[in-house]
Amino acid sequence: MNLIESICGDLAEMAALRRDLHANPELGFQELRTSDLVAARLTGWGIPVHRGLGRTGVVGIVKNGTSPRAIGLRADMDALPMSEQNDFGHRSQVQGRMHACGHDGHTTMLLAAAKHLATHRNFDGTVYLIFQPAEEGGGGAREMVRDGLFEQFPMDAVFGAHNWPGIELGVVGVNPGAMAASSSEFRITLRGKGAHAAMPNLGVDPVPLACQLVLAFQTIVTRNVRPIDPAVLSVTMIHAGEATNVVPDSVCIQGTVRTFATGVLDTIETRMRELTEHTSRAFGATAEFEFVRNYPPTVNHPAESAFVRETLAGVVGADQVIHFEPTMGAEDFSYFLLEKPGCYFVMGNGQGGHREAGHGLGPCMLHNPSYDFNDALIPLGATCWVRLAEAWLAPGPR
Repeated sequence: MNLIESICGDLAEMAALRRDLHANPELGFQELRTSDLVAARLTGWGIPVHRGLGRTGVVGIVKNGTSPRAIGLRADMDALPMSEQNDFGHRSQVQGRMHACGHDGHTTMLLAAAKHLATHRNFDGTVYLIFQPAEEGGGGAREMVRDGLFEQFPMDAVFGAHNWPGIELGVVGVNPGAMAASSSEFRITLRGKGAHAAMPNLGVDPVPLACQLVLAFQTIVTRNVRPIDPAVLSVTMIHAGEATNVVPDSVCIQGTVRTFATGVLDTIETRMRELTEHTSRAFGATAEFEFVRNYPPTVNHPAESAFVRETLAGVVGADQVIHFEPTMGAEDFSYFLLEKPGCYFVMGNGQGGHREAGHGLGPCMLHNPSYDFNDALIPLGATCWVRLAEAWLAPGPR
């Protein structure tokens, strides 16, 4: 790997910073300590800072030369509402909160890149360093866009990255087109008529109706969606009843839908609504149908994806830049890509052998209570950010 020497020299400092962030996790829109730390580091390196977009977001501005061209680099800052099972020295100090997705590492990699960019400024134009809040369900990217991110900081393209356990350190995954799925939630309340369980004929039982719907929903994916269009419809919660001898008045069904295309999502929502309404009527019950679209699909732009692949091949080697199979997980970087050209890619976090003694027994996967970011990825991630910025803002025409 062709890593930047000065960034490698800062590894001990940056690893300590990453571990401090890991030990002090903050949830979405509550990243007060984290954003203070980010702003203080940027300011200390002579980088002007703008705060307040998306409530707790931070944007650093590194300029050089006279070119009007600009690039945006994004890192997410928030943690997850879950308890850590690790017992090493930098474990979470806040019960019920944990950096189980590596946003502590993402923040640190971009800070390491910021320090190098501010010191060397080997580019012509502007680098916007976007430290985003509330990726984990809060839609922090959407809120930064609504607050005028791209109006206040006009950039030609925006790039984001995520560590990926299971892929070896030194490998980068890129995919032109869909990278992550949309995320939608549904909540269906079926209302019947309660009765004694020994005399169900005197009521309208919503439980068999719920069972019928759960099975019917699966036919949407297998019979209404084209076989070549990926889609997931998962019923994850069913709540009904309080006693074994009572037919309940109502049943609540909840779950999630994931797709790579808005048209597929439209089909699924329409068919779910139709099945709910007509089947409920057939059972003599009524229904309330709620469908909430959260994150849209994360779809990379072809030219920017090619740019990432070509540029990072110079860092890790062409054979180490692989095609990444899209994930049905969701990512709110999608909101940025709806507004600007760009690319979201992944960097291998290894197989978990980097974790110190005291880690939990589970695999080192994302959103797992025994997860920990691989500090050896910091120099590579920071180098990748620097090289992308320098290549995008290299003197001469693009």
